[in-house]
Amino acid sequence: MMDWYQAMSATKPPPGHFTILYFAAAASYTSKSFDHIAAPLPVTELFKTLEQKYPGMKAKVLESCAVTINLDYVDVEDESDKTIQTGDEVAIIPPVSSG
Repeated sequence: MMDWYQAMSATKPPPGHFTILYFAAAASYTSKSFDHIAAPLPVTELFKTLEQKYPGMKAKVLESCAVTINLDYVDVEDESDKTIQTGDEVAIIPPVSSG
């Protein structure tokens, strides 16, 4: 069984990439818990990039998700001056319901 350190190092991106973490519905849609994407990438291009990689993902998952970059929430549609850099960690966090 992997310990926490091994699990985190498994998500370390290769040079020139960032890590994207998928949670809940995003993980189900992609069948992955993480991915690596080439950097730099303007934040406003993130959903377009994911839609190209996973067709249909924007409407079914991304439009209702929160997004963080290095644990800070960002507005993907409104952050035209922000760029995802090499080594950054992006998280796609769908809404969570309980019952």
